[in-house]
Amino acid sequence: MLTANNPYTGEKIAEYPSLSEQEMSQRIADAKAAFPAWRDTGFAGRAKVLNAVAAELRKRKDHLATLMAQEMGKPIKEGGPEVEKAAWCAEFYAQNAERFLQSDVIESDASRSYVRYQPLGALLGILPWNAPLWLAFRYLAPALMVGNTCVMKHDPNVPACAQAIAEAFAAAGAPENIMVNLPIATDLAEAAIRHPDISAVSFTGSANAGAKVASVAGSEIKHCVLELGGSDPCIVLADADLAAAADTAVLSRIINAGQSCIAAKRILVEKSIYSEFTVMVEERLAKLTMGDPQLTDTDIGPIAREDLRQNLHRQVSDSIAKGASCLLGGELPAGEGYFYPPTLLADVHPEMPAFCEETFGPVMALTSVADIDEALALANQTEYGLGAAIWTAQVDKAEKWAEQIDTGQVAINGIVKTDPRLPSGGVKRSGFGRELGPHGIREFVNAKQVWVK
Repeated sequence: MLTANNPYTGEKIAEYPSLSEQEMSQRIADAKAAFPAWRDTGFAGRAKVLNAVAAELRKRKDHLATLMAQEMGKPIKEGGPEVEKAAWCAEFYAQNAERFLQSDVIESDASRSYVRYQPLGALLGILPWNAPLWLAFRYLAPALMVGNTCVMKHDPNVPACAQAIAEAFAAAGAPENIMVNLPIATDLAEAAIRHPDISAVSFTGSANAGAKVASVAGSEIKHCVLELGGSDPCIVLADADLAAAADTAVLSRIINAGQSCIAAKRILVEKSIYSEFTVMVEERLAKLTMGDPQLTDTDIGPIAREDLRQNLHRQVSDSIAKGASCLLGGELPAGEGYFYPPTLLADVHPEMPAFCEETFGPVMALTSVADIDEALALANQTEYGLGAAIWTAQVDKAEKWAEQIDTGQVAINGIVKTDPRLPSGGVKRSGFGRELGPHGIREFVNAKQVWVK
């Protein structure tokens, strides 16, 4: 059984039956059987289906936002926009997939030579709990518009969200089994990856789990895309718009109660403005409301699971023990639910967990730097490489500095975010491959060279 627990109360919501290995195998086979007809539907036909799914998501927005609040604690005011973003992703690829996948004509010794981009078959997506709708559709939308069929193994913590996505496809009139929900326990994931009807794998989650997925997929000679953890630096220089930088750094850090791979986690602040900026972010963090995620005035909901909350508190406590100053929060609150307060740690150094580990919660770590050179060095002093931000009035120089940061994306004077129009992904232990944009849709294709004399 898959058990959904409400992190606001700590109580069990419901149990959902999980598939046996034999049932799982049949559902994967169903997705493979649906592939030829879906592949041959063509771009216009597939776009019609994806647009209909997007419309269904919007019809069900309030219900879907409530499910996310109940199953993983996302504030309701963030859940609605997440549904809208998922619908936008479906519409974006419905509109642009054919253009992104146009054949590339390449000159050679042939009379005509070109590369065609064709679907692979049935794909497996293994998804986390922290953005149940958005992370599903950034996998589903491009893969389906290519002409692949999709098997979705969602996180066991959000079974109702996964079921609701499947229901939206059915209500939209999507062909049966082009998107198969796979409610299985995590210990069956390896068998799913190895299933002969699975052509490739998309995984979003922790670096440790991603290493296991890559190992299994590699042993089967199956392509995979990994979007893993992050410990994103945010560099704030003395000439930056400090109010805008403080607003954005706090927003980036506390969205989804800080449970985001691309959140600003290590704030590297130029020494001359360090004290001033510290006061600014402390004032902003102190104003945030923590509480029931189903109330519209709640800024920060609970952490999704108790074990995650305990690990976060370990990271904070160990950092304080090693010399970090806790200016706000840092204590486990009494009462029910898996809450963790907005926490501000100052004077954080590279040997502290708040710096060298990924913190998945509303914990901001401030570090003073002498100049941009030290900032860049510390930005790269991590095993991760997902996103980064630079705040400065020197935009031309910032673009050069961005080239020196080992990450998959850099925002200059803005928030690091995912966008259907732009590729997203990481380097080092943040993974490989790209999702979204024109790059993401070409991950799960056969780039077939055709040579004509």
